[in-house]
Amino acid sequence: MKCVYIFNPKSGKQKHIKYQDYIIKKLLTKFETVDVKPTKKKGDASIFASEACGVYDMIVVAGGDGTMNEIINGLAEKENRPQIGYIPTGTTNDLARSLNIPRNIKKALKVILKGKSLKHDIFKVNGKYGIYVCAFGLFTASSYTADQGLKNKFGKLAYYFSGIKELKTTKKFPVTVKSENLQFTTDAILCLIANSRYVSGFKIDNEANCHDGFVNLILFQEKNPKRVSLKTLLTICKLFLGGLAKIKNVKNCHVVKLSKFSVELNEKTPVNIDGEIGHRGSFDFEMLNEHIDIIVK
Repeated sequence: MKCVYIFNPKSGKQKHIKYQDYIIKKLLTKFETVDVKPTKKKGDASIFASEACGVYDMIVVAGGDGTMNEIINGLAEKENRPQIGYIPTGTTNDLARSLNIPRNIKKALKVILKGKSLKHDIFKVNGKYGIYVCAFGLFTASSYTADQGLKNKFGKLAYYFSGIKELKTTKKFPVTVKSENLQFTTDAILCLIANSRYVSGFKIDNEANCHDGFVNLILFQEKNPKRVSLKTLLTICKLFLGGLAKIKNVKNCHVVKLSKFSVELNEKTPVNIDGEIGHRGSFDFEMLNEHIDIIVK
């Protein structure tokens, strides 16, 4: 069996760098071949993952949610996709939390060596792919605008510092959601399209199913034309602190399960995919059921 080990040397606080020899030694107990490919720039992980199809049995990736997103984009349209073993070394590691993959390097390796395969959904957004969240509106830019130096020093707090700045500038915007059986238009302040138990380090849906072909669309309405109202902010806090159960009957919030739909937005509205900026404006969304294999406990 052959394995390619792809790692992002800049992810998280870079503690995994000192474990490189240990990681490779452990992988060699399972695989006859372990090739090592560190990323040097954005997009490298996608290229390495694409090249691995039909060549390797497994991709072991060490990085954060952004690195994993690159891996997904490299694999999504290929045949003979390798399994994925994940060593989460990023700042929030939402995907790893949702899949109960340990953030401890040695324990994560144990999962890779002794775990089982889980067929995981991914989604397609205007030609790009994601695995756990698509979002736009309030707070959603902080994941890619937060300074890397602050993230290395303060961890998740760096995102919160960046998010506070958004409170001063984000205003409501019109959004239309259309699917085969649903259509509505409203003024929104935040929308999360989640295929995950965790978003931004918070457990939002303990019952989330990552292989049922559906996502939760969670949309927060806003009536105040100039700023985020206290009522809306409190509703958003209820989601992140108490989960979906706390907001399902709240009037200023839409929660629906969907598989394939479109979203109409102002062309300047940035759309976040797995913590990275995907594109701006309207998009078509489609789930790809059980499209990749990830090793879990």
